[in-house]
Amino acid sequence: MTKTVYVGGSGPAVVLMPEMPGISPDVLRFARWVRDAGFTVHLPSLFGTDGAYPTAEEGQQVVRRACVSAEFRAFAGGGTSPVTSWLRGLARLAHAECGGPGVGAIGLCFTGNFALTMALEPAVVASVVNHPSLPLDDPGGLELSDEDALAIRDRVSRDGLKVLAYRFDGDRWCTGQRFAAYQALLGDAFDGRVLPDGAANTDPPPFFRDVVGTPHSVVTAHLVDSDGHPTLRARDEILAYLTERLGPAR
Repeated sequence: MTKTVYVGGSGPAVVLMPEMPGISPDVLRFARWVRDAGFTVHLPSLFGTDGAYPTAEEGQQVVRRACVSAEFRAFAGGGTSPVTSWLRGLARLAHAECGGPGVGAIGLCFTGNFALTMALEPAVVASVVNHPSLPLDDPGGLELSDEDALAIRDRVSRDGLKVLAYRFDGDRWCTGQRFAAYQALLGDAFDGRVLPDGAANTDPPPFFRDVVGTPHSVVTAHLVDSDGHPTLRARDEILAYLTERLGPAR
């Protein structure tokens, strides 16, 4: 399986997975922030048109294609998405090339839980799960097979991993039920942080305004780039977590 991966920066590797419906300018902005904090960002193209703000209709088409793709398990009962095996391979390659204590993994929306699944790869030592939306039809479900869930819990317990996660309080795609399920699986290793809906950008791109229709993307589409703003603090907390887990950024 061959995919395009955009790479930039220097220092320990961080695999940043795009949110639905693709690598938007907001995802690229976040990637540059991670890069500028002293990391080598690896941004794989998994769906959509790279670098674009799609219309609501175009974004819906991307979602539909992903939902029927053999690479993803968008609905309850599907288990772990097969694409995560490829992503773990990317993490191994990135670690070999960049060195350091390990690799960070950041998931967003459709790929949110992938950052946790990637912890099945020993090279991954930092997982950031941002507003995970899968499975789409089960607000309290986790996009994991039972076998992988147990393996991840064992890895977290054995190696002392801490999983950082974010969501907005009223997000209907990533609910409090889902965070409770993560808490039940990971215990104190799960650090789930919830922002008030009023902190979300009120003028997001068309897909998020017309299709998502709820505060959702904490560090991308719904981020407010203003000093002291809760979403910008979330970005800074993620960068600090990566630095703590992966070592000095420079």
